[in-house]
Amino acid sequence: MNITSSAFKNNSYIPSKYTCDGANYSPPLTFSDVPHEAESLVLIVDDPDAPMKVFTHWVVYNLPINTMEILENHVPEESLQGVTDYGEEEYGGPCPPSGTHRYFFRLYALDKMLDLEEGANIESVMEALNGHILESAELVGLYKRG
Repeated sequence: MNITSSAFKNNSYIPSKYTCDGANYSPPLTFSDVPHEAESLVLIVDDPDAPMKVFTHWVVYNLPINTMEILENHVPEESLQGVTDYGEEEYGGPCPPSGTHRYFFRLYALDKMLDLEEGANIESVMEALNGHILESAELVGLYKRG
């Protein structure tokens, strides 16, 4: 399984358009080689370099398995969004307080749909994923302000 973006390559810098310094749009993403037996997809974007804890920037779950892409600044209608560490149910772009941070865009193929309401927190989503991940893929973007 693979996750890529036309906006940035793996381990390269995320354009400011997709950050708090720009339009704060979610970047375009493309998925491929999703396992045939998958029932749903989950996308989690986080920053492990945040000072206090791993900071959650986006949580999208119950994505249909036929989702091959997420367009810029868009969420597929059939999917649900969880609450980020910004306290919102939407994408919140990179906004590091200092230095270069890494942003992990992780895609999970699951053997079921998650039995969660819209607005679940990251802990609930991670608990629901446990034991149901068939495959995963990641894309890492970098960002430094200024």
